[in-house]
Amino acid sequence: MRSAVPLVAALVGLLLTAIPVKAHHEILAKFDDNKRVMLSGVVTLVDWRNPHVHVFMNVREGNSQAANWAIELESPIDLQQSGWTRESLQPGDPITVQGIAARDGSRQLWRNSIVLTATGRQVLTFSPKTPAMPLSARPVPRWPDRQPRLGSLPGGTEGYWAFPTATALVENGVNVAMDVYGLLRNVSDAAKVAPLQPWALALYVERQRRLLRDDPMFLNCKPPGGPRQFQLPYGVQFVEDRDRQRVFVLIGSGNNNFRIIYTDGRGHVGQIGGDDDNPLYYGRSVAKWEGDTFVADTRGFNEDFWFTNGGLPHTEQLRLIERFTRTDFDTLKYEVTIEDAGAYTRPWSSTATLRWVAGEEMPRHLCQDNRP
Repeated sequence: MRSAVPLVAALVGLLLTAIPVKAHHEILAKFDDNKRVMLSGVVTLVDWRNPHVHVFMNVREGNSQAANWAIELESPIDLQQSGWTRESLQPGDPITVQGIAARDGSRQLWRNSIVLTATGRQVLTFSPKTPAMPLSARPVPRWPDRQPRLGSLPGGTEGYWAFPTATALVENGVNVAMDVYGLLRNVSDAAKVAPLQPWALALYVERQRRLLRDDPMFLNCKPPGGPRQFQLPYGVQFVEDRDRQRVFVLIGSGNNNFRIIYTDGRGHVGQIGGDDDNPLYYGRSVAKWEGDTFVADTRGFNEDFWFTNGGLPHTEQLRLIERFTRTDFDTLKYEVTIEDAGAYTRPWSSTATLRWVAGEEMPRHLCQDNRP
């Protein structure tokens, strides 16, 4: 049986207090918060795959034949971290679902709740993971030559960086309201975010007004190049290959993608078209240490991806100066200066910090199974 729940005109910021905020894409790009729906039916399939788990259910509408609906949830990673497995809900289980319907009118729903009809128990709920906070600041781990370690301790101790304090680029000193995907609460704030050229501002506003639904990472599984690799939920891992003078950045949210930062003094060699040393979406990075700060200079990007959540534009002229400072054992400060004369009127900077997740393997979110 299907019944409509009264419509609620909610602001984006209010919506995000009612539905989970850790998903592969902006929920509002696909689902309409003004289309609140309740469904009752029987589970036909649980599709436990990236980037989102889907529960399929048959819903009878009056005397007509049952229609099959797809209920979208968080990723398997999120649900497993919340204590659920693919066996937590089984085909044949009667359920009641509340959520918001797809904008295109298809039989798809973003789940706010799933309840077992027989017992009233809520299942496949999502509990956002929070970083463990140490009781006191721990000293920065260092190599024997006193250079700070960007990654794990010797002996194979697992760990990675996650929980960024900023999940979209905003110029330092600017205060605008946006959600975790970079969607502005007020599109009129767009010009404040960064010193955009007129064409870039118009494109940014258009992407915002379309609720980020044109995001290449969402539509085509494009890699999260640029600062975006540090803005996503599954973190990054630094592997320091000091013998070969390079640092690998492994990216938990990007199809097992990785980036190489060279520290051997080479120049910016490579083509925008890409080669083995210059991934198309991560540019060509060379770096050096300035005291306790690792400074990477990256150029040679293409324009086929969004370099930050929220859809700020860039061109092939994009150059990033990234500064990584491990201020204590559990904190990594990330400062980035954006230089792109094709899209911005001047260089500008943004800053965030990440938290160390100790003793855990970094999650690997594969997008190959992506379904829009």
